[in-house]
Amino acid sequence: MRDDELNGTLYSIGELARRTGLTVKAVRFYADAGLVPPTTRTPAGYRRFDVHALARLDLVRTLRELGLDLATVRRVLDRSAPLREVAAAHADALDVQIRTLRLRRTVLRAIAERGSTTEEMRRMHQLAKLSDAERRRLIHDFIDATFGGLDANPEFVAMMRSAMPELPDEPTAEQIDAWVELGELVQDEDFRAAVRRMAAHQAAERAAGDDTGLHIALSGTVRATVTAAIADDVAPGSPAARPALDSLTAAYAATFSRPDDAALRAWILDRVETANDARAERYWHLLAIINGWPVQESLRDVFAWFTTALRASLEQEVGPADFPLHGTETRLHPEGIRDGIRDDMRGGTEREAAGDGRGVAGGAPGQ
Repeated sequence: MRDDELNGTLYSIGELARRTGLTVKAVRFYADAGLVPPTTRTPAGYRRFDVHALARLDLVRTLRELGLDLATVRRVLDRSAPLREVAAAHADALDVQIRTLRLRRTVLRAIAERGSTTEEMRRMHQLAKLSDAERRRLIHDFIDATFGGLDANPEFVAMMRSAMPELPDEPTAEQIDAWVELGELVQDEDFRAAVRRMAAHQAAERAAGDDTGLHIALSGTVRATVTAAIADDVAPGSPAARPALDSLTAAYAATFSRPDDAALRAWILDRVETANDARAERYWHLLAIINGWPVQESLRDVFAWFTTALRASLEQEVGPADFPLHGTETRLHPEGIRDGIRDDMRGGTEREAAGDGRGVAGGAPGQ
């Protein structure tokens, strides 16, 4: 026990301020608020504080420096709130604040690197400050708007809902840029209309009896076969392309239990061209960046080779006027090429967590 405690030393507000490093104004404020009540008063009415009050004031100073509000400090002092619980709750709150500050720092660096306009800065700030729940809600709203009310492929819709953007605690400027771009993309009305057309295409296929779901093996076959043909410099419209194309149409015929004929090839062409929207590929590319997944190479060349080969085959068999043409119509991916890419990309553990058939790297899979 210290001498001042043994001797019953009493301190003035000024002396408490010197011993604790607080200002006189702060000590007086805490005393007036009842956080550090005086031990006694002098005959002239001046407040005096003993060593216990000094220790209490030091605790108040420490708790305030840790960021606790006055009401919480009072509960700790009155023992109505256990210090352990208060400290844990405040630490959790600080985690949120730290994450917010890190996010702001990254946004500011991204703005500085991009030389953004004030409008770009405003949009970036508004999207970047969204919470995890708000980001997920934005994507779910997009899915509701594009697939709602349609009997689209349930496996595909479930896959879409499972692939949510999850920014890390310390995102890079690239991840912030990717999230901002994705947030703007899913609010773009033209893109939404394209996805809605894809959902209607899925619903029409299901109404016609297609309940085969997602086709990971078929997707891998198309990708591997076409990639090999491209690597061998096989022109898609040449006779040398016929063996590769025949093997692919045979795989489709087996998967969908259909005859391998010109009607099947026209049907495949329609499905593949429905997929040919660069924005769909960009959607999954951005998700990969945000979530830290390996970014797959673009399948644009695979689509181009496959559609050209199908078209050349149909022109030879039935003539160019007898099968559907999509031209430059923008659509999202149907079933066929990209079903298994995210499985390849993320591996077995995440495949189990999210369910099979959620290929995402190149475009929206599964129709």
